[in-house]
Amino acid sequence: MRICYSGIRFFSQHVLQRDWHTLSLMRAQTARRLPAVLSVEEVRRLLASATPLHNQVYFTTVYSLGLRLHEGLSLQISDIDGQRLQVHVHRGKGAKDRYVPLPADTLALLRTYWKTHRNKTWLFPAPGRDQQHSPTATSPMRRTSVQGAFRIAKQRAGITKLGVAIHTLRHSYATHLLEAGVNPRLIQRYLGHTQLETTMVYLHLTHKGHEDAYERINTLMQGLLP
Repeated sequence: MRICYSGIRFFSQHVLQRDWHTLSLMRAQTARRLPAVLSVEEVRRLLASATPLHNQVYFTTVYSLGLRLHEGLSLQISDIDGQRLQVHVHRGKGAKDRYVPLPADTLALLRTYWKTHRNKTWLFPAPGRDQQHSPTATSPMRRTSVQGAFRIAKQRAGITKLGVAIHTLRHSYATHLLEAGVNPRLIQRYLGHTQLETTMVYLHLTHKGHEDAYERINTLMQGLLP
C-alpha cells in the first residue's frame, strides 16, 4: 500500500505536474502489530534452558526488571541498591533515568553470580574466549552473544511462537504485571514510557478478567431468543 501511494504521488507531482490534496488523505497508516508475549510458565521454562550461568542470570534480570536488551548489558555494580531493593537504570532509551523494583530473589541471584567474576564495574562483564577474563573485563557481554544464547534457549524450551526475542521478556514482564493487578501508571514508570498509551497496548495481550467478562455477557444475553 505504501509503495502504491509513493508511486501515485511521484507520477502526479513529476509527470502530471499536479499536487493533489487528495493524496494526503490517501497516506497509508503504518500497521501496528501486537508484540509476542510468553506465559509465566514459558518464561520459567526458557530461563531454565539458558546456559551457561551468565546468560541465565542475564535473561532472568532482563525479565524480572523489565529491561531492554542494552539496558541489561549496561548495568553496573553501582546501579544496584540492595538496601532499597531497586535498580537505577540510567542508560535507557532517550537517556532517561528511572528506578525499577528489584525482586529479592533476583538480588540474591545477582549476588551469587557476582561472586563468580567479582568485576568491580560491570554486572555482566565480557567473559572472553576462555571464560576467564570476567574479573578484569572493561566492557559488558556482547549483544550478539546473548542474542545467540537466547535463540538456543528458546529452542531447548520448545517455544515456537513467532517474533520471540530478548525484548519479548520485557513485553512479558509488562503483561504479567498487568495481570497481577499492578497499576498501569507504575508499569509506565518502570518501563520508562513517556506516554501511558504506549504502556496500555499490553492490555490487549492480557487475559485477566476475560473469564469473568464472558460469564457476565452470557448472563446478560440469556433469554434473548423466544
